[in-house]
Amino acid sequence: MKPVGIFRTSTTEGPGYFATYLERRSIPWQLVALDQGEPVPRNARAYSGIAVMGGPMSANDELPWIAPLLELMRGAVRQDVPLIGHCLGAQLMSRAFGGAVRANPVREIGWGEVRVADNGVAREWLGGVQAFETFQWHGDTFSIPPGATRVLEGEHCANQAFAVGRHIGMQCHVEMTPELVRTWIGTGADEIREHRRSPAVQDPAEMEKDLEPRLDRLHQVADKIYDRWSEGLSRGS
Repeated sequence: MKPVGIFRTSTTEGPGYFATYLERRSIPWQLVALDQGEPVPRNARAYSGIAVMGGPMSANDELPWIAPLLELMRGAVRQDVPLIGHCLGAQLMSRAFGGAVRANPVREIGWGEVRVADNGVAREWLGGVQAFETFQWHGDTFSIPPGATRVLEGEHCANQAFAVGRHIGMQCHVEMTPELVRTWIGTGADEIREHRRSPAVQDPAEMEKDLEPRLDRLHQVADKIYDRWSEGLSRGS
């Protein structure tokens, strides 16, 4: 089986629970460290699936890897290679498919509830789940690209996830682990202070409160999303 290609844009934003999920199911994966200058492959068929993680940059930045990554995403859809985006990854997916990325009305940092949209596509991805608490860390938001369907929505950010076929992009972070949460709190301390008056920004103590049970519940939802996504992975060599 070809590996899942996991594209990392920042050393602090690794695959987290997504990698744990793959390993538990004996699905091979390969890290592509864009933050260390690794090139973007031209052919999506090098992988059984493609995942793009988050990052502190904007999806609208003119970084050397963004244009080729957008083209790889378009190629993945053309070649029926399942694509999944987390936060920045979802914003890039929106751009690749004709959507737009702009500033969200408020900064979202910490735990918050998202609702599952009332449509058949959302139910395909999340079954009977109606709402759940997830982790957020973003200042931008994406539009739902043409041909896609909103899957998740939130109070402070309307577009929390979209899907088209076997591909899904999520603004929220279902891949969190204790290590990721604590690392981001440390590296993002200045950002938390700067936006502390936002109604959707929590202080570090609240983010770490009941962390393990919160993550256990989040991972149960992540499993549903990742199960649906991994159904499309090519099992051939």
